[in-house]
Amino acid sequence: MPTISVPQSLLAQLLGRHGIVHDVERLGDELPLLGTDIDLCDATNLDIEIFPDRPDLLSGETLAYAIRPFLHGRVAEPNMITTESGISMSIDTSLETVRPIVKAAVVRGVETGGNNEEIDAFIKCLMDHQEKLHFALGRGRRRASIGVHDLQAIHPPFRVITASGTTSFRPLGEEQPMTVKEILEQHPKGIDYAHLLEGMDTYPLILDANNAVISFPPIINGNHTTVTAETRDFFVEVTGWDERACEASLMLVCLQLQERGGSVQSVVISNGDDKTIVTPVGEAKQHLVPEELVEKLLGRTFTDEELQHAINRMGGRFHGRITPTSEEEDAKRMARPSPGNQWLQFDMPRWRFDLLHPVDLVEEIAIGHGYEDLGEDRPRAQLTAKPRPDHNIRRRLMESMQGMGFMQIQSLTLSNETDQFTNMRWKPSHEVTMITNPITVDHTMLRQFLLPGLIRLLASNKHHDLPQGVYELGTVVRDHTNCDRLAFLMAERGGGFAAVRGRIQALCNDLGVNNWRAEPLEANDGPWLAGRAAKLLIGDTWVGCFGEIDPAIAMQYELRVPLNGAEFDLGALRSVVNDPV
Repeated sequence: MPTISVPQSLLAQLLGRHGIVHDVERLGDELPLLGTDIDLCDATNLDIEIFPDRPDLLSGETLAYAIRPFLHGRVAEPNMITTESGISMSIDTSLETVRPIVKAAVVRGVETGGNNEEIDAFIKCLMDHQEKLHFALGRGRRRASIGVHDLQAIHPPFRVITASGTTSFRPLGEEQPMTVKEILEQHPKGIDYAHLLEGMDTYPLILDANNAVISFPPIINGNHTTVTAETRDFFVEVTGWDERACEASLMLVCLQLQERGGSVQSVVISNGDDKTIVTPVGEAKQHLVPEELVEKLLGRTFTDEELQHAINRMGGRFHGRITPTSEEEDAKRMARPSPGNQWLQFDMPRWRFDLLHPVDLVEEIAIGHGYEDLGEDRPRAQLTAKPRPDHNIRRRLMESMQGMGFMQIQSLTLSNETDQFTNMRWKPSHEVTMITNPITVDHTMLRQFLLPGLIRLLASNKHHDLPQGVYELGTVVRDHTNCDRLAFLMAERGGGFAAVRGRIQALCNDLGVNNWRAEPLEANDGPWLAGRAAKLLIGDTWVGCFGEIDPAIAMQYELRVPLNGAEFDLGALRSVVNDPV
């Protein structure tokens, strides 16, 4: 979860603009109800973790905006007041296949601070908010990227075009001009985000009336537009691929500047098809919620006054109850009233990116009203239960592992072909379940083995003292079916085949197994060191493998200590191990 640190002095200043006396003690007691987890709240600083469903709280200014109605009973304002700036921006039709969504706004008269220290703190907060929005809404600038510029240093009207890789300009922080290709290959920001423009022949650029490059989204701004201590008027642009993410990102940056005394002004954006839009749209967004859905989920009815109070605390407005008039129109909604029931009509800020479904509004009502005064209900499902069939053997395995000094871990079921097969020298013996649209190269499939995750864990903890022993009793997916497996791994200086064989013997003794034996494994059959690994058979059933890990495998993860371990099929173990219970 994103973490922000807000000086209490800033909150006091922002709340003081509205005649509110800042109460640190109350803030620490009640703020978690808004969707935060407080790490520190003292007289100097507020350090909080923001839950993923509230990206509108990622700056001190937007947090103060939400605090006023929630803690201090002020009337919420879900609309953003905007005026016309007289500034326009044209978008070339070639942007449709490069970076199709472009939005912009102007904010004038921002009070950045009374001295250099306050101004520097403001600029830092602005940039920090921008990067947190890139993470939370922009998904690493893929869906949305934000540019904030000194309006006095640029000349409207603006144009958004596509240009070749040989186009040059002076990027932020550089003394000399660089071509677009050079930025992508040599500049730190270009190297970090070049993958977002991979495979493109032309690249997006934002130009002013003098053809000076304002921005090269989503990579870097031009150097001359840098926000400085003298900046009071700002030009904010957002480009990307996701309409809602771009709109919310633009409005949240504008809201931050508005809380500093700025006036938000709209920009007219047109493309080659004579289509014109005005951004940002300040009017709140209307939400309709079936009244019976609120009653069903929260267990009680609400009066109009209760609904108005609850939704006002969450930054919205309640407009009353309306009767459905068009079945065709209602059918388009994700949740609709049954015959004879009514809609509840709410207005919520357009920057509330998290409000996707009527159920989200029900949660807003519950938080705003307070969970301590909701209805009561009784479970209608049968609550009697019986143990899992594999409960006893899982308990016995965990007790055995912990008795030998291993620490239990739980790793992600998501993995990748390199870790599961290439690095470990295993070949897929079952059908692999792949992720259709993976968001990272590390998570492209559902794992078939547990040992790669244990090796990854030890690689991340190689700075700790030895020995280190970990085990996992977890789920793998083979032939698109869940299977349970047990694996353990030990990093120790004196560990060899004799050490791991001793642990296997202790495990079998704990399970009451006497008829076990080890048979040699073929070379390169998995991550095992040739001649130092074996199959474990109980009776005639092959239940798993154990042995030393090949140093060549360990070196791929920068592990230079002897490793030994094992991996077993829990289903095979259950079939041959008697359950004394």
